[in-house]
Amino acid sequence: MPAELVAVLDGWWATGDYDVAREVLQRGVAALLCLAFVQALGQFRPLLGERGLQPVPEFVTRTRFRDAPSLFHLRYSDRLLVVVAGVGAALSAAVVVGLVQLGPWWVTTAALLVCWAAYLSIVDVGQRFYSFGWEMLLCEAAFLVAWFGSLAVPVPFLLVLASRWLLFRLELGAGLIKWRGDRAWRDLTAMDHHHETQPMPGPFSWHAHHLPRWWHRTEVVGNHVTQLAVPWLLWLPQPGPSIAGAAVVVTQGWLVLTGNFAWLNWAAIVLGAAMVSDGVWAALLGGPGAGSAGAAAQAPGPDGYVLVVAAVVVLLAVLSVRPALNLTSPHQRMNASFDPLRLVNAYGAFGSVTRRREEVVIEGSLPAEPGPADWREYAFRGKPGEVGRRPPQVAPYHLRLDWVLWFVPLGVRGPWIARLLLRLLQADRATLRLLRHDPFDGTAPTWVRVRLFRYRYTTPAERRATGDWWVRHELGTLVDPVRRADLEA
Repeated sequence: MPAELVAVLDGWWATGDYDVAREVLQRGVAALLCLAFVQALGQFRPLLGERGLQPVPEFVTRTRFRDAPSLFHLRYSDRLLVVVAGVGAALSAAVVVGLVQLGPWWVTTAALLVCWAAYLSIVDVGQRFYSFGWEMLLCEAAFLVAWFGSLAVPVPFLLVLASRWLLFRLELGAGLIKWRGDRAWRDLTAMDHHHETQPMPGPFSWHAHHLPRWWHRTEVVGNHVTQLAVPWLLWLPQPGPSIAGAAVVVTQGWLVLTGNFAWLNWAAIVLGAAMVSDGVWAALLGGPGAGSAGAAAQAPGPDGYVLVVAAVVVLLAVLSVRPALNLTSPHQRMNASFDPLRLVNAYGAFGSVTRRREEVVIEGSLPAEPGPADWREYAFRGKPGEVGRRPPQVAPYHLRLDWVLWFVPLGVRGPWIARLLLRLLQADRATLRLLRHDPFDGTAPTWVRVRLFRYRYTTPAERRATGDWWVRHELGTLVDPVRRADLEA
């Protein structure tokens, strides 16, 4: 029976037209994994470690393993986190350079599955600081590309279809959540606000905001076309998927230029580029087509590999039922996992658009009885602060503390804010390294406070006159001045 099953699968199996796609998928996803692990080495401990703002040991005592599967349920320590992230970074880097792909198929699969399990372990205990859609996207993509194997086996066409299904959900889910959500997407005014109010603007966001209104309308229409119509091309014969992939690459490239969305856009670009077949690449670049190399790649892989991948595809198909139903639901969920291992997820972004930008500003003071001139502002790496500082380019790196602080004026708060203020009052070195500038150069302040400001971009005339990128005015005090004793009590 297994031999008969393998014979049937062989007819749906190997394709010689997606060798480039496999390289793009595996190396691209591995590069993002490597970045994510390196980032965890730098940020996880002050945010979530033993003395973090949301300590993992506290989280795992109140959370069941089946609700958040993670190695750290067995034991957490900052040293273990370093080991897990370090191993993940090393293995993903080995995939990026193509080292593990030179061996048997199971070596590549095992390396990427270790990366998947390691990053899932981090995400599942990451709480607020890992609550973004691109985290589950990276988990899902890592699991999927693991089964593409190595150069020793042909590319399974069923996995090509699975990668199309991932991109389809990513794009269509984002398009539907916008169309069903904020009216600004339907009346084409969303981009009048988005470049200014997005969580972390980039160096060209000011310029994009000041483009003509007709261009902002074009951006919204282009978004609807790319996310609501283009994904259906993925299910047509080539060159339909290649056209869809190219459209995703172009539109996501514009988002890379005009904002900082961690690796969300880069993951979509990797998936989009992987939709292009070898034949289309050859036509574009003037090289040979799939030809004899493609024919040779049609030979079946090892029986074990065929059966394992078939089982994985069946599992993914079963897990796809709820995400598929979610796409058709009027109560569509955005960035939701329907299985604890985050293997097939629902995606979406910016179902609502904020019209005004509010930012928290954290200040400290050394004197016991501070006057107005004694308060100094902490400077963050990415989020707006000083009005004369141009928004930086940080993506695909993800500044987690900066991102989470964007949600505070929107009412998303928690005890971690008090812990952040306490760490500043303690002049905690690990926490201060998350900032761009400590105004006290390592000295512990006597007081800290949190004020709330409204920000808007300067007009071109204001920018010419002042050189500033922002105008801000105070709305009030979010946290009154507190001392270390107040928060340690």
